[in-house]
Amino acid sequence: MASTNRLRRITEATRRSGELTVAELAELTGASEMTIRRDLETLADQGVLERFRGGARSLLLRGEEPPFLLRVTEATEAKQRIAADIANLIADGESVVLDSGTTCLQVAYALRDRKVTVMPLSLHAANALIGGTAKILMAGGEPRSGELALTGPLAEASLAALRFDTAIIGPCGLNTANGLTAHDLADAAIKRAAMASSRRLIAAADASKFTRTALAFVTPVTTLNAVVTEETAPQQEIDALTAAGVTVRTVP
Repeated sequence: MASTNRLRRITEATRRSGELTVAELAELTGASEMTIRRDLETLADQGVLERFRGGARSLLLRGEEPPFLLRVTEATEAKQRIAADIANLIADGESVVLDSGTTCLQVAYALRDRKVTVMPLSLHAANALIGGTAKILMAGGEPRSGELALTGPLAEASLAALRFDTAIIGPCGLNTANGLTAHDLADAAIKRAAMASSRRLIAAADASKFTRTALAFVTPVTTLNAVVTEETAPQQEIDALTAAGVTVRTVP
């Protein structure tokens, strides 16, 4: 079993059971106990679980966002296609505030060698932009463990001091009934601050986001100018967004 699949299996199993032993996880995954111990150290560093002698217990609540380490390997090609389409919407010379999240990370790679100004709201995205032709502006704030998203009063103040052409937002959930939502209250506040400082709002959302509603409300879908998603997104949601005046672009 590949490392990322094994980590995902361990995360799901411990969340479902509450806690499991190293021996139980080794039997579940077919990996050695030594490998499982290394995996548990990795997931403990991500804040996914807590180690105890001979096993681990989950620290994730039901419905909580999976860790960045696992999400970054999911639907990578689809996220790259979404990112490429969003990059085509950005003109040279534009200023862009770029949200955190795995799809927005791919947008950072797509904008890296463009003549644009980008304020990334995660250290992952900032690292992806370094070395390219894009001009980087860094927000203040406190990086969230694993996600490395910048949150807090300093990040909000940085956004309030600037005016961007475009905000690219990565929602945790997106549908017409519940709007754009985020798992974390601080993340929701940063998303709202980025939107308030921008002339145009684009949501980057793979198809799975339309079936999810996270804890923190960010904004109704009617505030969005465009949504870029996969062609496998639910057609009823695409139709509802279009009826609400939102431009929906789908990629294969």
